[in-house]
Amino acid sequence: MARTYADAVASLNTLQSNFAIVDAIRKSGRKMNDQAIPEMVEWCNKIGYKPSDFDALKAIHIAGTKGKGSTAAFVSSILAQFVKNNGNKSLSKVGLYTSPHLRFVRERIQINGEPLSEEQFAKYFFEVWDRLEQAAKADGQDPAAPGTKPVYFRYLTLMAFHTYISENVDAAVIECGIGGAYDSTNVIEKPLVTGITSLGIDHVAMLGSTIGEIAWHKAGIMKTGAKCLTVSSQPEDAKAVLEQVAKEKGTTVEFVDVDPEIANNQIKLGLQAEFQKTNASLAQAVAKQWLTQQGYSTDADAGFEAKVRRGLETVRWAGRCETRHETGIQWCIDGGHTLESIELAGKWFASQLTTTKSSSTQHVSPSQPRFLIFNQQTRDANALATALFNTLSTALGNSQPFTHAIFCTNTTFKETGFRPDLVSVNTNASDVEALKVQSNLAETWQGIDPQAQVQIVRTIEEAVASVRQFAQSHANEERHGHEDVTALVTGSLHLVGGFLEVLESDPSSSATA
Repeated sequence: MARTYADAVASLNTLQSNFAIVDAIRKSGRKMNDQAIPEMVEWCNKIGYKPSDFDALKAIHIAGTKGKGSTAAFVSSILAQFVKNNGNKSLSKVGLYTSPHLRFVRERIQINGEPLSEEQFAKYFFEVWDRLEQAAKADGQDPAAPGTKPVYFRYLTLMAFHTYISENVDAAVIECGIGGAYDSTNVIEKPLVTGITSLGIDHVAMLGSTIGEIAWHKAGIMKTGAKCLTVSSQPEDAKAVLEQVAKEKGTTVEFVDVDPEIANNQIKLGLQAEFQKTNASLAQAVAKQWLTQQGYSTDADAGFEAKVRRGLETVRWAGRCETRHETGIQWCIDGGHTLESIELAGKWFASQLTTTKSSSTQHVSPSQPRFLIFNQQTRDANALATALFNTLSTALGNSQPFTHAIFCTNTTFKETGFRPDLVSVNTNASDVEALKVQSNLAETWQGIDPQAQVQIVRTIEEAVASVRQFAQSHANEERHGHEDVTALVTGSLHLVGGFLEVLESDPSSSATA
């Protein structure tokens, strides 16, 4: 077997669960169970690790429904400031493990804010692969047989931990995948601190349908002696569960308010959106807790608060509340794959439009073309689209928040389909081919906004081309005083990643952040 990055990605993609398996699990109502962690421990053993080996990572473990990736990124960015100015302290490498990725799978495993290089990714990928094959042979199994490798997310988690141990990181910020108690990342036995972001209803089939059940799963990352910090805006039912689990685990939970300097914009966050103030405040508290335990303090370290502030201001997190500009178009990009997150994306988009404020609402300029590019292939797309419409209609005081709505699949390019990093086999291929979800979305949108021009296209590339074509003709027609097209790209993070791939891979594109 060749050992390039492309080979690693191809091998990794064989570990994805196909749509039939995912759908069967979803329909069975089978929830995450207490065998998940023992199974993950066994996978660790097969590549030569015990969970206690990961104590050396001095982990910060992050769970939650909304904003856990952004919070993890804020924490990593803060710690990175102390790498750059570490003085006599031993902080030289900070790991960050998140999911999903947008353009490249190696984005998931970062050190000091940078994804692994293709060479690093291939090296550590195949080291884990080889150890698993050796373990299979030792057990008398065919190393190529099904079941001799873990599924996609478990494999990447093993690989991340192996990478961070091999690279001797001094801290590892670890984001949970789904839930917490039974998540693959929860083989960490002794994190130094844990953080739980805002909670909401998501992954009902696996985590339960009440906020209390979901809070129990997220609280599963709490460990004896490791302080847990969470946001003060949690629902009361969630707070009660978090406090009870903390008591059972022999730890404490602290509820963090939004920092006043963040609330009043004295600190200009690198991630621009009102809801990011909650994430940033939690991240700041988590990072300070970790730093204090490592001997850093306001008194002992010159510029301590300035470094924390710089971390909050310089964080970058692609595809989350991100704006890009090109001739005639402002692109607004934010994933929104739950009801809560799509509503937050809508409120953020409203703040980006050219508006005039009147009392509590904003009124969008009637001459401003507003495009939506949307898809969500694996969840209740119609409910998400309707929630987005309602949120924006309320925020803008306008019954037509978008002049144009484009619904596409997550397929990136018309001719070549997907970059291998973006291949996903856990969707219904026949539904994608028939544009079933997109047709339903178009029908739904025309029902709630008959005035909007609705379009269905097969690929993200075609959706982008449609917006660009309109922007060009709009500029030609309105040479004097015309307003740029503003487009919101939201829904699936697979869509967001594919969209960024279209922009970045087009040599003629002038889009800039």
